[in-house]
Amino acid sequence: MEFKLIDQQNCPICLSGQKKLFLSCVDYTVSQKTFELQECAGCGFVFTSPRPQNSDLGAFYESDEYISHSNTKKGLISRLYQSVRNRTLKQKLQIINSRQAHGSLLDIGCGTGEFLNVVQQNGWKVRGIEPGDKARQAAEENYKLDVRPEEALKQIATESMDVITMWHVLEHVPDLKGRLEELNSILKKDGLLIVAVPNRNSHDAAHYGKFWAAYDVPRHLWHFRPQDIRTLFGNHGFEVKEVLPMKFDSYYVSMLSEKYSTGAIRYFGAFRRGWISNSKAANEAWSSQIYIIRKK
Repeated sequence: MEFKLIDQQNCPICLSGQKKLFLSCVDYTVSQKTFELQECAGCGFVFTSPRPQNSDLGAFYESDEYISHSNTKKGLISRLYQSVRNRTLKQKLQIINSRQAHGSLLDIGCGTGEFLNVVQQNGWKVRGIEPGDKARQAAEENYKLDVRPEEALKQIATESMDVITMWHVLEHVPDLKGRLEELNSILKKDGLLIVAVPNRNSHDAAHYGKFWAAYDVPRHLWHFRPQDIRTLFGNHGFEVKEVLPMKFDSYYVSMLSEKYSTGAIRYFGAFRRGWISNSKAANEAWSSQIYIIRKK
């Protein structure tokens, strides 16, 4: 596949223009190409650079291996993912219901719509944003959801949403500054923002290194630690109130990481590594984490 690479000139968190090579990782899902991760010399934030230009990024999601967009059930890993997702959907709903009264909810990057469907059935007024044409069509056809392309985000009224969710989406967003400004604009003053991202400070990230599946280049443009999330959102008028674990993610990520590092799916080794990662995850070091955020 042909694509043009562009460089991330400045760190989106501290704006430093100084960076150094952190890792080189392979895109095992689509292109099999190698991409570099750069570490900011000012604050230590890590990002994919150079990366495909925005107009080319969509091609890197066109694979049955990319489950959130294809909803495939092929292969044991995909079936396990589907089984776990059905359980975690209810947990996500409980997180929201225990912190915010029913009202309007926007899910950005809603994929094929499974989460929005559960929330809608619970009595919320929902809408979704999804840039992928196939995933958006599946959400509309399977669940009769109101899902719009990404450009529709700019058309949402100021302070109109009670809840905004981004489940493993922020790491994909090319323009972090622009996105956080949009979130601040459309979220009500007493609204709830929920952001879930992989955590490169986790044990499984340290163990697998360049084979850590959650680096997922070049689809993942940004590679967050908890301090990165706090600083980034603090810079845009938000405050992180709670950090919650996504305990299943360590097992799923470890399965893929075992496959990438050894060429085979070593289920026992992956389960053991996922368990070890969770057991070492005190002090916000889970493989993936949910950030409960409010406006300042």
